[in-house]
Amino acid sequence: MASCGAEEPKKLKLYSYFRSSCSCRVRIALNLKGLKYEYKAVNLLKGEQSSPEFLKINPIGYVPVLVDEDIVVADSFAILLYLEEKYPQHPLLPCDLQKRAINYQAANIVSSSIQPLQNLDVLKYIEEKVSSDEKLVWVKYHIGKGFAALEKLLKDYAGKYATGDEVFLADLFLAPQIHGAIKRFNVDMAQFPLLSRLNEAYNELPAFLDAMPEKQPDAPVVAMS
Repeated sequence: MASCGAEEPKKLKLYSYFRSSCSCRVRIALNLKGLKYEYKAVNLLKGEQSSPEFLKINPIGYVPVLVDEDIVVADSFAILLYLEEKYPQHPLLPCDLQKRAINYQAANIVSSSIQPLQNLDVLKYIEEKVSSDEKLVWVKYHIGKGFAALEKLLKDYAGKYATGDEVFLADLFLAPQIHGAIKRFNVDMAQFPLLSRLNEAYNELPAFLDAMPEKQPDAPVVAMS
């Protein structure tokens, strides 16, 4: 219980876009660590990430951005490492160095070899320079290549989750990527049995479910039939 007169910690601010898988990683981490935050929606389709106001806090114009009082951290990987250092509750990294290394590798496959090749700017460029049909072919190829690598990397380490029976860093990268592959790009997950099983496990966790795109305040309202 807080002592009389003690100041309540200031709420974090997260600049996010509902469909951004990078933002989703951070939303999951905040949920797991029990950290309250103010959701600051940045509409990427309207170009709000390129506004002078947003570029002041992140000059490259990407989400997510976390503001923790006078500290501003951009990029999901940097934000997650920052949260891990400042808010150690529910650790995102295992103590075992081998498992920690696997977490780093899995996270990096998603953040370096899959997600950047399907982000909004890349897909828009392909659609303009080639065709909308080629855009989907491009996305599915790179997702498939990355998922195949993840299946091989995790096969000897996975338990209920990516590297055992506890949720760690790799899971925060995998869950949004798998969700997007299924919901946005209609990827056939039958060829990725391990990732499919992990996805089922993630769908049982409130911290993950509450971070998904459809649960965000800036998600479009789906008309009821």
